Amino acid sequence: MRSTTTFSILFWIYAKRTKNNLAPLYARITVDGKKLNISLKRRIDIQLWNPQKQRIRGTGKTARDLNQYLDEVHSKLFQCYQELRAEDRRITPQIIKAKFVGDVKVVHYTLKDIIEYHNTKMFHKLHHNTSRLYLISQKYILLFLKKEYKMDNIELSELDYQFILNFENFLRGHTPRHYQKKIGNNAVMKHIQRLRRMVTLAYQIEWKKGKATKRGRLQLDGIKFQSKQNYHKGNLKLY
Repeated sequence: MRSTTTFSILFWIYAKRTKNNLAPLYARITVDGKKLNISLKRRIDIQLWNPQKQRIRGTGKTARDLNQYLDEVHSKLFQCYQELRAEDRRITPQIIKAKFVGDVKVVHYTLKDIIEYHNTKMFHKLHHNTSRLYLISQKYILLFLKKEYKMDNIELSELDYQFILNFENFLRGHTPRHYQKKIGNNAVMKHIQRLRRMVTLAYQIEWKKGKATKRGRLQLDGIKFQSKQNYHKGNLKLY
């Protein structure tokens, strides 16, 4: 079960973009302090907007229709949040927005996303020392990404054959600060194995496209991972 998240919805008008006394209307969703604005494709008379109640002043038809629309938006956004919680899925403002607008394609999961998901969902099942080793592998993965790709994160769809080979080469040439010699072959294989397991998890929860193959192998965008015993000594066996 996921830990409790905080969620809030705020309606506001972008007064700095007022034109002819009309300002664009937005919904701001906040999940655990992370905010995202959603344009509601409406312009509101700034004289009629009540920022405290986040509704239109008045009882006329225009005010009633707009306020009813805001009630419906609030209800739908909250429903999106509740459904994600019920499905025990990761909840971010971007995911809620994607669900709200009905466009799941706007959700692009990243390497940091699957690392966070893995640690949240799997660590309680692992031995403390195994969890510690995963954290070390994840540190090397992100260090490799920053040094070799000049990036802090990368979409899962960008992980390919060359990424795995480059990570292996990075590990073999890297000398940790706390260790006065390069990473040994067995340790290199272990780090790659942990990366493989996290990518496999992304495939299983449909965060990354790919297809399962026979005998427990997994093929993702041209990468075919095999079980530990099928790695060649000193070289990662990739097909």
